[in-house]
Amino acid sequence: MPQVFITRRERFAASHRLARPDWNDAKNLEVFGKCSNPNGHGHNYELWVTVKGEQDPETSFVTDLSQLSRIIKEEVIDHLDHKNIDVDVSFMRGRLSSTENLCVAIWEQLEAPIKNLGCALHGVKVQETENNTAEYHGA
Repeated sequence: MPQVFITRRERFAASHRLARPDWNDAKNLEVFGKCSNPNGHGHNYELWVTVKGEQDPETSFVTDLSQLSRIIKEEVIDHLDHKNIDVDVSFMRGRLSSTENLCVAIWEQLEAPIKNLGCALHGVKVQETENNTAEYHGA
């Protein structure tokens, strides 16, 4: 049976600051520009999680989307929504809060729980702004 891909979109609002702690404010400003504002800044993010698998012969579903949504909310959205990514989000500790790193960290949060649904995680896409999106498809 062929693999089918299905994507669930979720949204969250969060703040962060792009800054390396080992750099001074001038160096952070030079590299990260206004995104290194010492008070941080925020985004209304969109998150797409794509899973893949074979269709169930009885339902034609790859997975139950309500269960996928529950996992995304419990493992990711509840930790990120209306939070400071640099301070409040344990799975981002020790990482620069770039969209790229956020993508990888979200993948790490979701890979195992999604396997338990009988499908596989195919991709995580995070849209930070209208013009900036990052995607991760695993190592």
